[in-house]
Amino acid sequence: MENCCKPSLLFHILCLLVLTQMTSLVTAKDFLVFGPSDPIVATLGGEAILPCSVFPVMSVENMEELRWFRTRFSEAVFVYRDQEEQKEGQLPGYSQRTSLVKDQFHEGKAAVRIQNVQESDSGIYVCHFKQGHFHEEAILELKVAAMGSVPEVYIKGPEEGGVCVVCMTSGWYPEPQVHWRDSRGEDLPASSETLHEDAEGLFSTETSLVLRDSSVRNVTCSTFNPILGQEKAMAMVIPEPFFPQASPWKADISEILKMMQVLLLLTSCLLMRAHSARLRLQWKWSHFQLEKDESQMTKEDALRTATWRKAHLYADWRKEHFQTWTFTLDPGSAHPTLVISQDRMRVTRKDTIVCLDGLFSVLGTKGISSGRYYWEVKLANGEGSKWILGVCREGVERKGFYFESPEKGFWTVGQSSCGYFAYVDRGRASLSIRQAPQSVGVFVDYDEGDISFYNMSDMSHIFSFHKASLSGTLLPYFRLMSGNVSMTVSSMACVSEGQEGEEGEK
Repeated sequence: MENCCKPSLLFHILCLLVLTQMTSLVTAKDFLVFGPSDPIVATLGGEAILPCSVFPVMSVENMEELRWFRTRFSEAVFVYRDQEEQKEGQLPGYSQRTSLVKDQFHEGKAAVRIQNVQESDSGIYVCHFKQGHFHEEAILELKVAAMGSVPEVYIKGPEEGGVCVVCMTSGWYPEPQVHWRDSRGEDLPASSETLHEDAEGLFSTETSLVLRDSSVRNVTCSTFNPILGQEKAMAMVIPEPFFPQASPWKADISEILKMMQVLLLLTSCLLMRAHSARLRLQWKWSHFQLEKDESQMTKEDALRTATWRKAHLYADWRKEHFQTWTFTLDPGSAHPTLVISQDRMRVTRKDTIVCLDGLFSVLGTKGISSGRYYWEVKLANGEGSKWILGVCREGVERKGFYFESPEKGFWTVGQSSCGYFAYVDRGRASLSIRQAPQSVGVFVDYDEGDISFYNMSDMSHIFSFHKASLSGTLLPYFRLMSGNVSMTVSSMACVSEGQEGEEGEK
């Protein structure tokens, strides 16, 4: 019996050793790549660092390829292959402005330095690390900003029963926010504002304010950069004789101007000191927050963040992880004033509409109750167009006057005379869209409670509902409120009406 057992024991030991070696071979070549979770902010004309690192930590010095590119793999910003920089395929705009930071190669970190940062550098970047047949990527976002000049404030003269004050500043990026405030910090409405963009993409503004109340004599013009979170301001004290209702303009104005110059000089000094103190406080607070966040964040949290950004930040990548949802419009759910095309893919409004219930909506024929799906809606907008699209819970109330809010079972975005918007639980949120969408992508991740909308014209993000309380079946929702507008469901995977009918019968 003893001799029979020995071969069996030896066999099991050999199998265990082989399995151990196979596991080590698999894990040795696998790695993950991640970059900063927050956007990288760079100053126009300065330099930007785009860092990426691998986990688990390993040297990247002998890695087969390190590549940084824009939205497409072929749009290379910098390529490092076989331990040498490769110029082939590099975008012309980066050939003389990029270099590789190698001092932390042995710690698993590599970065690309971009010098003389330009406005066109703003946007999405991808770092791609390859070793053998295995590769991994991470997404980074670069925001470019520039602080302009200190505002110049001067009195233009009497205007409309008051005194006109003008504020001028230049050299800002992106478009700055200009505000007038009184001595109590309350906003004053500007009477006019002119915005100009020069050949280098920098913005200059000229904003005027007409004061009719002589009690409001101390005004401040502040210019704010929304990306850097910084502002520059200039205050002015307007002497009472400048107000027409107090007294007429006097010929001998030199003494008043001298007094104003002294006041401006003193005010500028005080503002500069206060601004410097505020910057120091902001830096200390940011440094404290950074150390606190780094101490609390584990490597696993960073990997989850990188995975989330890869899946949610860019519409093209979402398409790779979402299935196309094919459906047609349901004529039975359509308002009588709507016209459904013969192929049931397009909806328009009749020429003359006299109706008070405000419906004008139609639903899709198929609903979603699990999984990840997306579809595209092409828009034909005319003058005064007002529309809403998205998803709604099956069986929601669509009669009378209502808002498409999540608490009512709607998750939508839309356009009105005031611009683009989305209804959220706390009310109506205004949306900032750089380019009017000709096609809107609707992405539904039912299991994660995520509903996102993308402008498929420029592949930019419009709005997302995160951690939404989804239940039941979600149906595609379309509402045409007013104006010359039509919506067409993009037939990315067309089905005939017969197929749609069969699915409906099922």
